[in-house]
Amino acid sequence: MIALAAAAAFGGAGGGVAQEAAKPTIILVHGAFADASGWNGVIAKLNEDGYQTIAAANPLRTLSGDAASVSAVVKSIPGDVVLVGHSYGGLVITEAANGNANVKALVYVAGFIPEAGESAFSLSTKFPGSTLGDALQPMPLPDGNVDLYIQAAKFHDQFAANLPVDVTALMASTQRPVTQAALEELTTVATWKDIPAFTVYGSADYNIPAAVQEFMAERAGVVKAVAIEGGSHALMISHPDEVAALIVDAAAN
Repeated sequence: MIALAAAAAFGGAGGGVAQEAAKPTIILVHGAFADASGWNGVIAKLNEDGYQTIAAANPLRTLSGDAASVSAVVKSIPGDVVLVGHSYGGLVITEAANGNANVKALVYVAGFIPEAGESAFSLSTKFPGSTLGDALQPMPLPDGNVDLYIQAAKFHDQFAANLPVDVTALMASTQRPVTQAALEELTTVATWKDIPAFTVYGSADYNIPAAVQEFMAERAGVVKAVAIEGGSHALMISHPDEVAALIVDAAAN
C-alpha cells in the first residue's frame, strides 16, 4: 500500500517511480541418472515465490555438448539468470555460464564445483566414500562409447536412500543414462571464480561424498553452503524446501 501511495503522489508531478527489479529466471539442470522431472518439487516452491523456471533437458552425451545446449537456453533469456545444477549438472552449468553475462549466480545441488581441468570421475574419487563405481551398469553403444546406468537393484541405496522404495523404483526405471565419455571429459573454465556460487549437499551422499563437497565448497569460497544431515544424492526430491530456499537466496544476492 505504501508503494502504491507513493506512486500516486509522484506520478502526477511528472516524477517516476522505479519498478521493482524483475526476478531472475531460474534454469535448473539435472545430472546423470535423472531427468528434468526431478526438479518438480523445487519448481513448485519457486513458482509460488514468483520465479519463472525452466528445467532444461540435459543430453548427458558430452560435457562440451551438454554445456552448449544449456548455454543456448541461457542466451534465449532476455534478463538475468540463476543457473542451478545437480550432480554432473554442476559441471555443465559451470561451463554453460562462460560468456553469458546475464548469469548472476550458480547454485550447486549435490553438484560438482569443478576447477578447470577436472572431471566428474576425478572429483568423485578425490576422497573416499563414493560407492557409485560398484553400482554402475555399463551398456556399450554402436559408436564405441558406453552408456552408464545405476543398477536397478542398487538405485535406492546408491542414489536416494532417504526416499521411499516405491518412489526410487520408478526413478530407477526412468533414469537417463550418461556416457562414460561425459563423466571423463575435462572442464575448461571455473566460472565460479567470477560468479557468486552457492551449494547444498547431503551428509549421506554416496555419489559425491560429503568430504568432496566440503573440499569443493571451501575451494570455491561459496557465498553459502548448506549441509543436510542424512541427505542423499537426490536432494532436489527429498528436500525441495531447503533447495528452493537456497536458490531464492542466490537469486536475491
